[in-house]
Amino acid sequence: SVPADASNPESVVVSVLNITATLGSQAVLPCKSYRMVWTQDRLNDRQRVVHWDVYSTYDGDNKMERLCDMYSAGDQRVYSSYNERRIFMPQNAFKDGNFSLVIKGVVESDEGTYSCNLHHHYCHLYETVKIQLAITKKAEDASEYWDGEKPVIVALEGSTVTLPCVNHNHIWTERHSEEEQQVVHWDRQPPGVPHDRADRLIDLYASGERRSYGPLFIRQKMNITDTAFALGDFSLRISQLESADEGTYSCHLHHHYCGLHERRIYQVFVTEPVKEKKVVNLTTHHIAPAI
Repeated sequence: SVPADASNPESVVVSVLNITATLGSQAVLPCKSYRMVWTQDRLNDRQRVVHWDVYSTYDGDNKMERLCDMYSAGDQRVYSSYNERRIFMPQNAFKDGNFSLVIKGVVESDEGTYSCNLHHHYCHLYETVKIQLAITKKAEDASEYWDGEKPVIVALEGSTVTLPCVNHNHIWTERHSEEEQQVVHWDRQPPGVPHDRADRLIDLYASGERRSYGPLFIRQKMNITDTAFALGDFSLRISQLESADEGTYSCHLHHHYCGLHERRIYQVFVTEPVKEKKVVNLTTHHIAPAI
């Protein structure tokens, strides 16, 4: 038998299921994750976008406004003509992870709560950083501090302010080959065998490569659909169940690029089929008495 690969990052157990099926039947061990659906990234930009918003209470008018946004494969866009060339993010933001917003010549109407929003649609990740900006007319009052929830910047009116938003996590700055980054493993532990001595059943890669282990009869009775990565469905089907199929099965989902490492555990029990009870219908024929 081939041992499970212990070199993979430790997975987070997200579910434990007990599955009971009868001898000779087919058991389906459900293992699905939308985050593992593989789609070719033709733009090679991972569908990443950053946008800055501000919630302002200036002049008693509470409003949320989109200031600017930028895609990793395109230019940044400023929504208000007033802010053109007045606010901007670094052009190389998606290379060095610096998404900070620069505001030139700040005025009182710039006060508010700013949010830097990072969206990674490919990995289904969303991160937000909030910063409070206040304006003062006195240079000695300019300062920066933490209010317990977010940074607060008190800036001198007319100065240039940088609202920090830095994230060096590789998913925002680097590119990898998708096929090499996604893999699914199925392992099995016979009763009484610990997890670190589990046998590997199947390796499935987004590139289409599939590796099955163990004796031929085991490989023929355990399978995953060929559309697994297209649908995010990596369920294991075990046909012609036998008592020897009992044990603990594990579905490991690894999306190294997106930082997804999940494990689903299944306790499989095989039972004898219930014998059908024979029902005997007794029919009484009524015979008329002789006269």
